[in-house]
Amino acid sequence: MNYLALKSGTDVRGTAMGENVNLTVQAVADIASAFAFWLKEQGMPLRVAVGHDSRLTGEMLTDVAANALRDSGCEVFDCGLCSTPSIFMMTKFDATNCGGGIMITASHHPSDKNGLKFFTTNGGLSSSQLTTVLTYADEGKKLCGEGKINKGDYLGLYCDEIKRIILAELPDGLDGYKIVVDAGSGAGGFFASRILAPLGADVSGSQFLAPDGRFPFHQPNPENKDAMASISARVKEVKADFGIIFDTDVDRSAVVTSSGVEINRNRLIALISDILLKEYPDSYIVTDSVTSDGLADFIASRGGHHIRYKRGYRNVIDFAVGLNAEGKCAPLAIETSGHAAFKENYFLDDGAYLAVKLLINAVKLKKQGKEIDSLISDLVMPVEEAEVRIKLVGDDWKDKGKAVLSALEQWGKEKFNLSSSYEGVRVNTQQGFFMARMSVHDPIIPINIESKVEGGLKEMAAMLCDFLAPFGIDLDGIKKLATK
Repeated sequence: MNYLALKSGTDVRGTAMGENVNLTVQAVADIASAFAFWLKEQGMPLRVAVGHDSRLTGEMLTDVAANALRDSGCEVFDCGLCSTPSIFMMTKFDATNCGGGIMITASHHPSDKNGLKFFTTNGGLSSSQLTTVLTYADEGKKLCGEGKINKGDYLGLYCDEIKRIILAELPDGLDGYKIVVDAGSGAGGFFASRILAPLGADVSGSQFLAPDGRFPFHQPNPENKDAMASISARVKEVKADFGIIFDTDVDRSAVVTSSGVEINRNRLIALISDILLKEYPDSYIVTDSVTSDGLADFIASRGGHHIRYKRGYRNVIDFAVGLNAEGKCAPLAIETSGHAAFKENYFLDDGAYLAVKLLINAVKLKKQGKEIDSLISDLVMPVEEAEVRIKLVGDDWKDKGKAVLSALEQWGKEKFNLSSSYEGVRVNTQQGFFMARMSVHDPIIPINIESKVEGGLKEMAAMLCDFLAPFGIDLDGIKKLATK
């Protein structure tokens, strides 16, 4: 069946409805069965949590996975509509003590897509572990047994844990605090109704809490400009104290201040870094490779050590885990996309936990008459920034991409300065920097450009156009920047 073709980093992802469906019912059943087989090999308890986000195919594929696990002899905990982090936490709760978990989700991707994320008590599966599971699925490896499926309010266990965390820092709860939650029609509506409201928060101004797998209002993505503009406008409209926005499965988030200031990407990393570096002085903050120079300076100004590593949330998490194993304190692994994993929280990338960490500090600062963005008032943001994606065509696209990056690196050495990077090529110019890297799975070279001066974006794009022209690749995106 070549199920390895469905592998996307450390997740399974494919088309689940419409034309060219490749994440079929059979595929999900075979992969879930192979996961049970692999769990037994690892000596993990055959107790598995399953759940889904708001996608139209989510409930159906959850039933398929649950039945396959039951027929493999597993005790299954069907969590229904829930968040990805809550599935992992089912391996930590004494009431469930699961050995593994499967979340049916495709994050912020279009509504016809779906996928599977896998967990054990040790966290998400690594790339190599997922390759093993998918290879077993291709080979038809499975267990036979008589398991059972339990249905219940397992999300309630997670909600109780999050409320406990808030009350430990804010014993009086959230009385009188007005919070807008934007769930983007994903699975995160529970955060308003089952966590914030019971603690006294006014969540009446929240929007798009009802799950709807068509995502009719905006993309459920804290990086998306329209999504951030939407929650910012809502916070100002209802005069809220704070805004929180989630992606579809609640493993990413961003926030908005009462004045509508959007805190995502580099601002988000700076804000949570400021908070954590007070708790863990002289520690390491691990980010993905495209973070700004201003962020690096900000982290250094707070006494921290900034490490840019490869894109991919598992990559930054694994690197931070490795630093801690070496005896270097790394409390945070975070991507500009909003994936944030804390050492104090099992290195789980949990958008709700991140939001709570920021919310607690925002409430405390309000009592001092301050806004939470005052913590990052000295963060230097780029004057201009953009990302363009160069498409590569042909069966030899990987070779073409490597040739382009190799030439860029040599050009960068000769004409400019290179920054050390764990992936791609990062070139420093008088105007700012540009970074090019190969996409892990797609025939694309994403190029991030950041300028510290007005007009620098156009200048760097023009230089790149001239340099890349002989390679015969699609430069439309760069050309648009160069001619703006």
